[in-house]
Formats: sequence, structure tokens, C-alpha cells
Amino acid sequence: MTQTALLVIDVQESFRVRPNWSEVNHPDIADRVNRLVRAARANGDLVVWVLHTEPGTGGAFDPANGHVRFIDGLEPAEGEPLLTKTSHNAFTTTNLQQLLTQHGVREVVVSGIRTEQCCETTARVASDLGYDVTFVTEATATTPLPHWTMPADATLADVLADPRTLSPETIVERTEYVLAGRFATIRTLDEVAPPVLAS
Repeated sequence: MTQTALLVIDVQESFRVRPNWSEVNHPDIADRVNRLVRAARANGDLVVWVLHTEPGTGGAFDPANGHVRFIDGLEPAEGEPLLTKTSHNAFTTTNLQQLLTQHGVREVVVSGIRTEQCCETTARVASDLGYDVTFVTEATATTPLPHWTMPADATLADVLADPRTLSPETIVERTEYVLAGRFATIRTLDEVAPPVLAS
């Protein structure tokens, strides 16, 4: 039985069509996640793919607009489960927990977009459900986070000019602070997916 599952959360084109993608901390997120995917497959771990959808909204996450698909270079292998969710965490609106139970999974490795939102929320829920959680911050990505009073239609320039906006670096630091020792173990990409030594 598989003991570990890699969760690939929302690494989808929906984010790349938004203006704030130009400020993402890890534009190479697909390559980073692919390293984890290759390592997981080599270890015989379960790889679970998750896409976020907001049907009927007309936005970047509405499946009707064609952006709810993995970023180029990422592709589930035959037999790897693909779940679509409508909540921030990967459990509430999917059968993820049932799937993990069927595969005997006790540890989940979290990767994806966005660090502080769907990834962090999934890590917290997984921990509360009793899983050991490894959070690979380097294989997550996020963009500057505006203050909650900023209008929804504010331009990227307005968001970046506001001194209250949190940088991706600050977001990452806060996420690691709140997860570490409580909800997850923070591990680096090299720790979870060691680089292949050149022959």
C-alpha cells in the first residue's frame, strides 16, 4: 500500500492569464512541481492532481473559458487521480480523503498555487484529519497580496504601489511560521526530490 501522496494543487493556466502573474515568485512552478512528480513516481508514491473550478462565474476559473487545465509541461500519468474542487482546500468538495484511505496514505506532500491560500488551507485540513504533512514551499507559488480593503478591480500597479500589499516573500515567511511545528514539516525541494547527480 502506498504510504505517501503528492498533492499537486491548482498548477493551472487560470493563474497565468491574470495580470498579477507577472509578479509571481516562482514563474517556473511547473518545473519545480515536475521534480516532485518524478521523485514521487520513482518512489512508488501516489500523485494526486487537483484543479480549482468556479463554474458559472465567467472568470479565469470558469471551465467554460478553457483555462482550467494544467500549465504546459505538467501531465497526469495514466491511473493518477484528477480531482476538481470548488473550495479553497482540496478535501471539502472532493473525495480526496476517501482516495487517500483506499491507498493507505498516511503522509501528504503539498505543492501548487497559491502558497497561502489553497496550499496552506489543504495542509491545515490534512493535519487536522490526521495526516503527516510535508509542505514544500519551494514548490508552491504566489503573487503579491493586496490589503483586504483594496477594491477588487484595483489595477496591478495600484496593488504594487500600496505599502500594505504583502510581497510573495512575506507571504511565504508567514505561511512557514504558522504551519511549521503545528500543521506541517517544511522541507526544501532538494530534500524531497534530490537533484540527480551528474554521471
